[in-house]
Amino acid sequence: MATTARPRRSVLYMPGSNPRALDKARTLAADGLILDLEDAVAPDAKDTARAQVVEAVKAGGYGRRELLVRVNGLSTPWFHADVAAAAQSGADAVLIPKVESADAVRLTQAIMEANGAPDTMAIWCMMETPKGILRAEEIATSSPRMAGFVMGTSDLAKDLHCAHTRERLPMITSLGLCLLAARAHGLAALDGVYLDLNDDEGFEYSCRQGLELGFDGKTLIHPKTIDAANRVFAPSEKEIEWSRKIIAAHAEAAAQGKGVVVVDGKLIENLHVENARRIVAMAELIAEG
Repeated sequence: MATTARPRRSVLYMPGSNPRALDKARTLAADGLILDLEDAVAPDAKDTARAQVVEAVKAGGYGRRELLVRVNGLSTPWFHADVAAAAQSGADAVLIPKVESADAVRLTQAIMEANGAPDTMAIWCMMETPKGILRAEEIATSSPRMAGFVMGTSDLAKDLHCAHTRERLPMITSLGLCLLAARAHGLAALDGVYLDLNDDEGFEYSCRQGLELGFDGKTLIHPKTIDAANRVFAPSEKEIEWSRKIIAAHAEAAAQGKGVVVVDGKLIENLHVENARRIVAMAELIAEG
């Protein structure tokens, strides 16, 4: 499915084994939540976490927040039960970790559908291994339920044997390949986490870099970073004002039979207007809360 347009500025990981965290998430200003059954949950707590996440989602109260359930990997003993439970939970999507092939997505889809997942339930993929990155387009086109990529930059840096630097130059190729595949096929794309919770300036730099690269938002590991991500990934008032100005000017020019128009010395064509409409629409969705 081509992903629906909605704010995804901040998407926060929440440990499925912590019922207080699952409850608190209902009050946070994040656009989305990743209810995690994988990395954040110890092996002996997997079954309990699964039950708690399903119970929390069914109980509701999350408002407009997009809910993704991150299941355990295909090679684990919990994968099948995780997907089956998530399919019946009412969450927006299943998030598969360490995806490396279209077959992994198709298997997930088959389990979802065998367990009654509604047609609207999406599949998202963690892109966090070299093999997965190299198969980004294959994965992007693997299922009609595919809706988005989440970058797993920590695991990716480990597998690449690269430094996790401020500028992330060693990962730019991987980020770019995933963005290309996502945009070519109408998928959302979320940037990876920033690990140093004491480095506010570094976190904001990482958000701005992600925005400039083209990501829809940032995945987060702590609620304290939500406000900054929301601010950086939201259209600015200046962008919104300019977008509305060129939309109006272009409409007036079109009514006069003109294909292009000059606004404040800048040539405006259809491609600029399309982007302006996207910015205004996103601003309006954010304003709706």
